[in-house]
Amino acid sequence: MKLNLVMIVKNEERTLEKCLRAAKPLVDHMIIADTGSDDATREIASRMGAQVLEFPWIGDFSAARNFALSHSDADWNLVLDGDEILRPCSRDEIERNIQKHEEQWIGGVLLYNSYQDGEEIRVSTDVLPRLLPRGVCYRGIIHEQPDTSYPCFLLPLAIDHDGYLYVDKGERNLPYLERMVKENPGDGYCRFQLAYTLRNLKKTQESLVHFREFYRISPRGAEYRRQGIVLFLYTLMDAGDGRALLEALEVIQKEEKELARLSDFMFVCGLFYMKLVLSDVHRYLKYLPKIQECYLRCLEIGEQPWSRGVVGTGSFLANYNLGVWYEVSGQIEQAIRCYQAAAEEGYGPALRQMKNLEKKV
Repeated sequence: MKLNLVMIVKNEERTLEKCLRAAKPLVDHMIIADTGSDDATREIASRMGAQVLEFPWIGDFSAARNFALSHSDADWNLVLDGDEILRPCSRDEIERNIQKHEEQWIGGVLLYNSYQDGEEIRVSTDVLPRLLPRGVCYRGIIHEQPDTSYPCFLLPLAIDHDGYLYVDKGERNLPYLERMVKENPGDGYCRFQLAYTLRNLKKTQESLVHFREFYRISPRGAEYRRQGIVLFLYTLMDAGDGRALLEALEVIQKEEKELARLSDFMFVCGLFYMKLVLSDVHRYLKYLPKIQECYLRCLEIGEQPWSRGVVGTGSFLANYNLGVWYEVSGQIEQAIRCYQAAAEEGYGPALRQMKNLEKKV
């Protein structure tokens, strides 16, 4: 069995050597298509033993990936980006997983994305199809996906990605996403990606236009739909007006039966009910118990890295928010217990809050 690493890169000198060093023991050959670097990217790739190809940029990520794939003679191709670092795994373990399946399939990896959220660094997870059998190519000018109907099975491969801490690609990506939606107006995935990017660019009202269309046209069961609904709810809360809050309530009531098994969904529901009650206490007081119920449900569900969400919504973030709820409602002992549980998982704000409360007791 031959396994190659296939990449497209541009100006990745910050992390490329680390990326290739982690991947090299797992693969037989490394193929890198450079799309116009003006730093040391090509020199680093050559020094690490990769085959370096040049691909003039034509505004199409799939075209670049497919060019690189066309130069691979492997049975399986592992696809990475230059700012992604594989966590330790053995080649034998990968091969054992490949041999498990008799039908044709593609392999998913667990991606851990670090990003700035106010003064904190948060981590979100995603499952991406990154191990492709020979012959499978990509489609889509951006946020490209394998052009196949093969099922995707999760591999024992985890990747750390910190690129969002250093480069904001939203403005770069926006024209591509707008073009993609224009060419595929009925594609819910395209709508989701455009809405998500606009949200990250703080263009809340523009984002909501596309989130609403995403929600209308996306089929139930689509992998991206659950994540999209959670982000739709956050964006409705960002809008801040009563009409948006009522729209969020309607979405929650429609989706909670199906999504109540996801800690990310229950976490945003807890935040929502707090905001709803505070917007008009007399009118929405009946929803007050929902706040506690949602965070307790998060802790009952626990962490679900494979379900695409924010790390902590099933553990320390839920405990912290539950602690805040207990504190404001005067249940100080319960609040301290929750803060302590969150602090034991290394969440700094919980430790500070717990110490402040203990001084008052």
